[in-house]
Amino acid sequence: MTMIARALATAGFVLAAGTHIHAQTPQHAATQFLPIKNEPAPKLFVDQPLPGPLITRGVAIIPYRAENFRILPIFGASATDVSPRAGHLHVSIDDLPWRWADAGGTGAIVLTGLPPGEHKALIEIATPKHEVLGGKVVKFTVPTVDRSHH
Repeated sequence: MTMIARALATAGFVLAAGTHIHAQTPQHAATQFLPIKNEPAPKLFVDQPLPGPLITRGVAIIPYRAENFRILPIFGASATDVSPRAGHLHVSIDDLPWRWADAGGTGAIVLTGLPPGEHKALIEIATPKHEVLGGKVVKFTVPTVDRSHH
């Protein structure tokens, strides 16, 4: 056994012998293996667009995260019984009548090609049956950008 392997094995044994094994999560953490009774309400957190891409390229990258809710590509009535709760996002821009669903769970909405000026993005958390559970509005300004270099 090499010296490095021996040192790693010894360190692992000492750490394992001297510590109690326990989960590093809250006692009632959500797991995909067991249904959750009385799930807490979902929460959506949305930040302002990242300044770098917005200023330099006119691209609005809007970070988000959800608590007590998983963003997944599942739709329809049969998906409403999933536990922990899951659904998707509805996204609309500038109060236009159309919107789209984001089910990728990437942690960011990316908006490109918006004209320079003030804009508003409405990001909503929705059930697999498209019932809106809450949402956040983000207002931002797309600067005039020289797009000839892109």
